[in-house]
Amino acid sequence: MEEKPFRLFSSKSKPPVQTLPSTVHPIASTTKTTHVDHGDPDPDASSSVTFADLGLSNWAVHTCLELGMRRPTPVQRCCIPRILAGDDVLGIAQTGSGKTAAFALPILQRLATEPYGVFSLVLTPTRELACQLAEQFRALGSSLQLRCTLVVGGMDMIGQARALVQRPHIVVATPGRIKTLLCEDPDIAAAFSRAKFLVLDEADRVLDVGFEEELRVILKNLPKSRQTLLFSATMTSDLQALLEISSNRSYFFEAYEGFKTVESLKQLYIFIPKNVKEVYLIHILSKMEDMGIRSVMIFISTCRGCHLLSLLLEELDQPAVALHSHKSQVLRLSALNKFKSGQVPILLATDVASRGLDIPTVDLVINYDIPRYPRDYVHRVGRTARAGRGGLALSFVTQNDVELIHEIENVVGKQLDAFECKEKEVLEDITKVHDGVRWSNWHVAREGSMASGS
Repeated sequence: MEEKPFRLFSSKSKPPVQTLPSTVHPIASTTKTTHVDHGDPDPDASSSVTFADLGLSNWAVHTCLELGMRRPTPVQRCCIPRILAGDDVLGIAQTGSGKTAAFALPILQRLATEPYGVFSLVLTPTRELACQLAEQFRALGSSLQLRCTLVVGGMDMIGQARALVQRPHIVVATPGRIKTLLCEDPDIAAAFSRAKFLVLDEADRVLDVGFEEELRVILKNLPKSRQTLLFSATMTSDLQALLEISSNRSYFFEAYEGFKTVESLKQLYIFIPKNVKEVYLIHILSKMEDMGIRSVMIFISTCRGCHLLSLLLEELDQPAVALHSHKSQVLRLSALNKFKSGQVPILLATDVASRGLDIPTVDLVINYDIPRYPRDYVHRVGRTARAGRGGLALSFVTQNDVELIHEIENVVGKQLDAFECKEKEVLEDITKVHDGVRWSNWHVAREGSMASGS
């Protein structure tokens, strides 16, 4: 028999809504008790709102100031009071809009009044994003003696189990690893019996069918009286369906409709033959300093392609690190830390790095391979031009990619501009680059032979 759809939102009776700041204007859009807010109708008036106006304590306001957060963003202005009021919240806002603080600050404020562990479970689809979320929780909760534990694959499971039994306040996890630990150790399941919050960050990915089995196990071990908070940069049918599921009071914040990119992002394309993609890439990387580019993220569709480019850049003395799922977690974290710290200015990555990562020095995103789905394009280019900063996105378009790029333009509602590049200048290094490509292919073939024992 088919299992019934699991319920994400709680069914507890909740207290009346607290009075909200005058700048928040929820609009009733459905029956039941769901409210939908499409952002600030008066942005100028909202710009004067402070974190203190949202109901946050002095320590939280002081922490925000220390971290350079002077005014709340729209998603923070609208969602923080609702979470403090006890609502379940679904927040949809573009990348770089401050979604993490929108749920972390009210959770930490509630934790400060009744500190115990495990207070909140935060689920996210990738290990790298989980690491970043844990760092942000620790920074925002620095004055609380916060105990935050990271539970992801590729790391010591026994150590993670021991940490969970000691009841940390916040657990940031990927669904697969936390499900395994819950199934194997009843003491760990007991640790979550009083959890107040379940957070799904990048909720559209976490609610994907690939994580359904994990979510079923996790939800069985959480109390029904919890608050559920879902945040994403893109809306999907799964998220929309949650509004129908929720029988209790819930709040839906949507800062924009559809797949959008920020205005401060300059989006360009370059139309090139497929057999010289590497040549154009090396040329553009050689011009980073002239273009004022501090660091660049280059997205490749496959792990093998990412590895090949990594070997090529190494052969051509270009400082780069690679991030993909065929690397061990230790190597993935090492690569990301080198890039974030500025030791290496080039990060080659698959879509494992396309979600949520916030690295202020990323001035350029290159789509070396055009993604199959427009939403993946939106997430990739969202790694730059964050929090009001400017940024550049450059897509390599070959003859096979024309339809894909047109679909992306239609979905984001913006036509990409052509990138000016002197072909003669680019092709000056074609021999050196193609020699490097041959060496890289030989090296990968050799690695495959050694792995197979032939």
